[in-house]
Amino acid sequence: MAARSRGPRPLVLSLLLCALHPLLSQGGKLLLVPVDGSHWLSLFGVIQRLHQRGHDVVVIAPEASVYIKEGAFYTLKSYPVPFRREDVEASFTGLGLGVFEKKPFLQRVVETYKRVKKDSALLLSACSHLLYNEELMASLVESGFDAMLTDPFLPCGPIVALRLALPVVFFLHSLPCGLDFQGTRCPSPPSYVPRVLSLNSDHMTFLQRVKNMLILVSEGFLCNVVYSPYASLASEVLQKDVTVQDLMGSASVWLFKSDFVKDYSRPIMPNMVFIGGINCASKKPLSQEFEAYVNASGEHGIVVFSLGSMVSEIPKEKAMEIADALGKIPQTVLWRYTGSPPPNLAKNTILVKWLPQNDLLGHPKARAFITHSGSHGIYEGICNGVPMVMLPLFGDQMDNSKRMETRGAGLTLNVLEMTSEDLANALKAVINDKSYKENIMRLSSLHKDRPIEPLDLAVFWVEFVMRHKGAPHLRPAAHDLTWYQYHSVDVIGFLLAIVLGVVFITYKCCAFGCRKCFGKKGRVKKSHKSKTH
Repeated sequence: MAARSRGPRPLVLSLLLCALHPLLSQGGKLLLVPVDGSHWLSLFGVIQRLHQRGHDVVVIAPEASVYIKEGAFYTLKSYPVPFRREDVEASFTGLGLGVFEKKPFLQRVVETYKRVKKDSALLLSACSHLLYNEELMASLVESGFDAMLTDPFLPCGPIVALRLALPVVFFLHSLPCGLDFQGTRCPSPPSYVPRVLSLNSDHMTFLQRVKNMLILVSEGFLCNVVYSPYASLASEVLQKDVTVQDLMGSASVWLFKSDFVKDYSRPIMPNMVFIGGINCASKKPLSQEFEAYVNASGEHGIVVFSLGSMVSEIPKEKAMEIADALGKIPQTVLWRYTGSPPPNLAKNTILVKWLPQNDLLGHPKARAFITHSGSHGIYEGICNGVPMVMLPLFGDQMDNSKRMETRGAGLTLNVLEMTSEDLANALKAVINDKSYKENIMRLSSLHKDRPIEPLDLAVFWVEFVMRHKGAPHLRPAAHDLTWYQYHSVDVIGFLLAIVLGVVFITYKCCAFGCRKCFGKKGRVKKSHKSKTH
């Protein structure tokens, strides 16, 4: 009996050790090179979880950063740059206010190009000062990091990773100009994979496929002004020829903050991991202030209104239009707005400088969500099952709103052209028409039905790369092929040459046979005729 009673103990002990392994394991060292703004805010959950699991996270950022500050879960190492924090804030503010200016299309294109060029030069100078900061770079080399986590939207992180010879994990939503497709070497047939800013769905008409192809052909030229200088800087620092594709192709694993509930189905590669909704993980009880606002809304509930972290103030005329529309619905509206209060602000509208967006959307009294269609807001709306009125402003927000609208989860309005009536009618529609709530709840159910939470999945793959010093077995051989090898142009040319050679030889053989056969008969007939004469 004693021998039998000891049998299960090794099994129980093994299971206990497996469960405690993350707590008993020795933490690693992770280098983080973020991008300021909302890109940085989405990393908080991952950093906190990695810190809880015993890892030492070091963040390097410019001294002039707006959002990147000292934190309890990481060590911040800042470096001097040739611009001030006010310059970055002015860039963010100008980007937000510029969206609301009504100007001719050509003028807007020219001004956008100039703004992008100016801001890109500013950010490039920060990257250059990091790479040429010998003291900081030497300390990073001596630190012995296991891996790097970075956002490739600005490819300074990949350059640092290549210089330090570190395996790198990319953390992003998407990249402009199809750079994510190029970096992963993932097939993206333009026949059913819509390009960024195309506003196409995955079921395109002939003209939409023409539009998609034109964008595919031209997008490389459009992004050249932003990304090609980083290739030049990398070549200079690393003392070898480096292309933008080399920088984007250096990742061991890509963590995409998206999933196929929002995005259209498309091919993926083995090192592409989807963690859409990662920002929905942390929910907290509402503060007394916001709990009071919600409770005071009564049976009508609340509407949450935010245009993202970069746009909290808009022109007075447009603010008055929006305020007038919000006053036409019975719900209490919590509006994140830091500008001067519109003079026609209704009693049901409360202006706040900050709001716990995800926590408010998760409240049972949330009836609608007015959003700029950023990826964070879209996924918080999906996670909490709140129908949306979308006011896309720039970047991929137009595509995000289009995809949610095609799924019946909300309505999209042009923020420049909409009237007060348009906004009021859209809000009444998504609140009163049950189909919008049913559709967003269906998407929410699909999104949440998964074997592992996005945050846990992201942390697993970061630790995987740290443990194994990369993931070369997930890297497709397509990275080692030239463009003509990748598209099999040389094979097609070779086979075409063989086919043409066979056709030519066959033709020559047939021609030779015809001359031999029919040529003799013709000569015999001619000689016979000459004898009779």
